[in-house]
Amino acid sequence: KYTLVIKKIGTKRDQPEKEAKEIQEAHLKHLFTLKEKGILLIHGPVLDHPEIKGIGIYSSSDKSEVLDLASQDPAVKAGRLVVEVYEWFGIPGATLV
Repeated sequence: KYTLVIKKIGTKRDQPEKEAKEIQEAHLKHLFTLKEKGILLIHGPVLDHPEIKGIGIYSSSDKSEVLDLASQDPAVKAGRLVVEVYEWFGIPGATLV
């Protein structure tokens, strides 16, 4: 069992360009830190959906823990993104490579 996080467009996306760029950089740093710790297994942007901006799979099956981690994302804190958290499982042995 894993946890799936869907990041959608938030209600506050009107930051000045410089601030939005800083938020994006902090957002990526947050994701890479979770990846390095083995908490975030995979994450990536969704390129062709009007609302969904990213999807990630976390190694924990504790939804409240994952919600807390995903909510610490600077883009979520700034209101640029909101998160949805779901229980998820994969087929044993499935990989992306």
